[in-house]
Amino acid sequence: MSLPFLPVPSSSFPSSHPLSPYGWDDGWAAAFSSCADQGLVPGRVLRVDRGRCDVITPDGPVRADTAFVVPRDPMRIVCTGDWVALDADGDPRFVRTLLPRRTAFVRSTSSERSEGQVLATNIDHIAICVSLAVELDLGRIERFLALALSSSDGAALLGDGHGPGEHRPEPVVLLTKADLVPDAVTLSHLVQDVEAVAPGVQVLPVSSTTGEGLDVFGALVSGGTSVLLGISGAGKSTLANTLLGLDVMEVRAARETDGKGRHTTTTRNLLVLPQGGVLIDTPGLRGVGLYDAGTGVGELFAEIEELAARCRFHDCAHRSEPGCAVLSALEDGSLPDRRLESYRKLLRENQRIVAKTDARVRSEILKGWKRKGAEGRAAGQAKRGGRVR
Repeated sequence: MSLPFLPVPSSSFPSSHPLSPYGWDDGWAAAFSSCADQGLVPGRVLRVDRGRCDVITPDGPVRADTAFVVPRDPMRIVCTGDWVALDADGDPRFVRTLLPRRTAFVRSTSSERSEGQVLATNIDHIAICVSLAVELDLGRIERFLALALSSSDGAALLGDGHGPGEHRPEPVVLLTKADLVPDAVTLSHLVQDVEAVAPGVQVLPVSSTTGEGLDVFGALVSGGTSVLLGISGAGKSTLANTLLGLDVMEVRAARETDGKGRHTTTTRNLLVLPQGGVLIDTPGLRGVGLYDAGTGVGELFAEIEELAARCRFHDCAHRSEPGCAVLSALEDGSLPDRRLESYRKLLRENQRIVAKTDARVRSEILKGWKRKGAEGRAAGQAKRGGRVR
């Protein structure tokens, strides 16, 4: 499917630069300056499909070939949201280089190599869409948030470590299809459940049918670039159409049995909102594997890490050690069991991913296994009354 180009209302065009509605600013102009000296023109990637991409330039949309920027590293592949430098003319036009990314949302692929897959770049807001048509999956929400909170410093993905300024996307959890929960008390309880696993993150019930919450979300995304993320059937494309005021993205009804959709959105598309700002709609995600998300896991579970800092032993595993502040919190009920188990699960998964590319981490994991094995053997010997060797 070729995505139609949506013209921006003339009233929203600043006089400074025709790409301003797409997020162009002084920082991007400075990053592009060396490319301008080479006679190239700037543009932002609206959509990528099979080695070609739709790019918006100062003169309008063009179709460009990415043959000159096809790296072996999947983290460097041209992605929706990228700012690029491309030929001023020619048929076909070619993308010549990518400007350093400010931010990127990255998940781990399902391959044995555990490579990273960049889903959207240069984003200011990450909207995690969760359908209220089905039972809440708090673990999946935590997984999305851990990745979202690790999505800053995207410039490092291009290897130079110098982007147009340090940036941090703001996550928000959208509880979509809120009209399916007409009881206000029940809806309030669902919001509270999500807020409990998303400390400091705005949780907003929205409905594309009734318009609930759309004014708040519209105001939030009116400045900068936002990305919609979630599984199929979460209502992302319907929400995008509602904000656009046009039926641009194809939608289908979700299955009644599990609320899942049928992947009607197959590419990531950057769309200009009439109230200002741009929105990236993405296909439904079947899996959300962590990728170097240690920072996000630590921030998302800050209460556990704060408790761990008060444990008697600095390497406390929070299993059975004396003086463990985490276990004490479990006993008095201030820390839910589910929360700790989710923290452990995400830490283990992220450590495995990092270990595949970091020899030092692999060595530390091996030492930990050996230490725990020795401690287990010693405990067994002591229990049997034998000497420990």
